Amino acid sequence: MTPASRTRTLTWAGLAVVLFGILGWLVTRDRSPLDQLDVEGKRLEDWADDYSLLVDGLRIIEVSFGTLGMTVLTVLLVVTLFVRRQRWAALLAAVVMTVTSLATTGIKVWLGRDRPSWQDTLGLHETYSFPSGHASSTAAFAAILVMLLVLFVRRASLRRTGIAVVVAMWLLVCLDRLLLGRHFPSDVIGGSLLGLAVFLVALAFIDPRPRSIAAKAEPLPEVYASERKLAVVLNPIKVEDVGQFRAIVSAMAKESGWSEPTWQYTTVEDPGTGMAEQAAVSGADLVMVCGGDGTVREVCAELAGTGIPVGIIPAGTGNLLARNLDIPLYLRSAIDVALNGQDRAIDLVEVGGDGIEDTHFMVMAGMGFDAAIMEGVNEDIKKKIGWVAYILSGLKSLMFPAVKIEIQIDDAEPTVHRARTVVVGNVGFLQAGMPLLPDAAIDDGVLDVVILHPRKFLSWIPLAVRVLAKSQTVDELIDRRTGSRVRIKASADTPRQLDGDSIGEGRELWMECIHGRLLVRVPR
Repeated sequence: MTPASRTRTLTWAGLAVVLFGILGWLVTRDRSPLDQLDVEGKRLEDWADDYSLLVDGLRIIEVSFGTLGMTVLTVLLVVTLFVRRQRWAALLAAVVMTVTSLATTGIKVWLGRDRPSWQDTLGLHETYSFPSGHASSTAAFAAILVMLLVLFVRRASLRRTGIAVVVAMWLLVCLDRLLLGRHFPSDVIGGSLLGLAVFLVALAFIDPRPRSIAAKAEPLPEVYASERKLAVVLNPIKVEDVGQFRAIVSAMAKESGWSEPTWQYTTVEDPGTGMAEQAAVSGADLVMVCGGDGTVREVCAELAGTGIPVGIIPAGTGNLLARNLDIPLYLRSAIDVALNGQDRAIDLVEVGGDGIEDTHFMVMAGMGFDAAIMEGVNEDIKKKIGWVAYILSGLKSLMFPAVKIEIQIDDAEPTVHRARTVVVGNVGFLQAGMPLLPDAAIDDGVLDVVILHPRKFLSWIPLAVRVLAKSQTVDELIDRRTGSRVRIKASADTPRQLDGDSIGEGRELWMECIHGRLLVRVPR
């Protein structure tokens, strides 16, 4: 955090503390100016008493967001952040929630304000009233969630929806306190101000963003002297603010000793091939590509065999190559890995078939159900809800008809199968870490093939269980093969996909793994 942003954050924290202090002083007066405000709480409680079903729901909210409920939510959040290697964000969450709880309890005892006389008699609260513990803990927790949404959710529509849900949760808990008569309105306002103040103070001193690997790691030795020329290929529709993205990359490149980057934007007509070629011709020592799996595939295919490393900035919906290479999805961390990571030689897969030009893929190719999912995704819905659009398309395509498929591995005799889908992978994991091809490695020179044939709708359940359990059992439901060359031939026109992009229907795909063909930047 820069000194200017820290000052800004502390200024807002100071304002929240001042307002809380004024409110705390007012509620201890014998004839408080807040009497008119606080008496509104009685009217709200009287209104709620007329609706027993509403009161039952309010009591559920009370318990869910009480001390035990918020402790469970906090532990789950901290553990999740820690497991996902967001350790500074986890530390911030733990500090904020702990300090908020201690401060709320201490101030309650210090000021000693009694509860409203009109509170709901069931589960009567005998502790002190100001500030509201429910409001302070929920406000602090909501502030943490909003911060995480701003940091880690790139899609604006999802981010706005998430923030709206979080704010609604906080307001619901505050309203619950008033409708049950547990607190005066000033208690709820005070608790919210306290939670927000603690969060802002902690944020000023604990930066939740992932740290740069360049900050501590020793520079990698250069095999040859270079001018450290950096070229960036950007799909402009994949970032919200192109100007801001350029500023971030330029600043981080300068800090890491790279030249001022040259910029090229992909177009509908050229999704990256021409831009990658231009970067190679201009003598770039590193090409950074920011976009979805399709853009990454085009750039990597063009730079294969040149010895120029590719830094991947995942900005798509799937980002499967980045996920399988452990490249972080957080923008700054991915840029940092591209600039300061280590080079890894990975395999590239040549692919061809009827009705398509010979090309390459990096992640997976498929024929059948998985390709039908890609084909059925509504692009407008995808722009709004991201990867959830694939789930919706998948539900519609679950009973994609089985097709008779002939598969040949290397020079072996072809085998015939009935399958709903056949997937050939250079990597093993799908979205959410699903291990469809658990033994696949991106640098072993071998392709992994999985043939899926759930006969009935309910057969998807044991299939999913076996995939998640990484079962090695092979039968008609799940069959597995490996080889450096794979040819698939269907008996009828069938949907096909490469790296998540539909390439239309056809009857044949052939693939060959080219071992160690491409250099990519990965975390050290």
